[in-house]
Amino acid sequence: MKTAENPFAAFFGVVLRPQTYLNALYLLLAFPLGLFYFIFLVTGLALGLGLAILWIGLLILALVFAAWYGLAAFERQMAIWLLREEIPPMLRPDMAARAAQMTLWEKFKAALTNPVTWKGLLYLAAKFPLGIVSFVVLVTLLSVSAAFIGAPFYYQYVQPQVDLTLFHNAYLNPIWLIDTPIEAALACALGLFLLLLSLHVFNGLAWFSGKFARVMLGNFQPAPAAQPPAQPVLPQVYEPAAALTTDQPPSE
Repeated sequence: MKTAENPFAAFFGVVLRPQTYLNALYLLLAFPLGLFYFIFLVTGLALGLGLAILWIGLLILALVFAAWYGLAAFERQMAIWLLREEIPPMLRPDMAARAAQMTLWEKFKAALTNPVTWKGLLYLAAKFPLGIVSFVVLVTLLSVSAAFIGAPFYYQYVQPQVDLTLFHNAYLNPIWLIDTPIEAALACALGLFLLLLSLHVFNGLAWFSGKFARVMLGNFQPAPAAQPPAQPVLPQVYEPAAALTTDQPPSE
């Protein structure tokens, strides 16, 4: 039976978990990858559709189609490696088993009818806005935490000010001026607490990203039920009817 983890250890132990830093790396990579996907898909699809009346447009669309399927497969693997998320294969088990025997045209038709192909396209398009959110949250929280943690080392030269104004009240404008060793130490302790809180926020964003990748990049279609083997039809053998014998009474 799995015992519940101590809340105190769960909060402060986030620093010691390797998964925390894998989650942060995944969130950090989300923005540049999302930007690349957005530029590639917009440029490729617009160019291919614009030239669709010519054969070169169809070739461009085919290349973009193959590329986005490959990028979706890469995103699936990255979620498995970095987030430790269990994601089903992109192909149904029966399709994956006979993929080696399929021709290129059969693979293309299978990809067109595979829902993961189109869900993967939506996932790649959504990666850009999700990457922006992840990058902004990551950089903002880490920067603020680092600024507070480093206060004891630079407060004598800079004397940072923390604006505590709420709702832009002109009559109440409190400002925390960090210009003493005690205030610098308090700011450092606040920065350490904010860093721990930030790591939990990163883990929460990574958890959402993993579940989103699982839904969009995994094929949950069950394999079709196996057809029972056809029973051989045996030829019917007609046996001749048994001769009927009747006892005749002896003649007088």
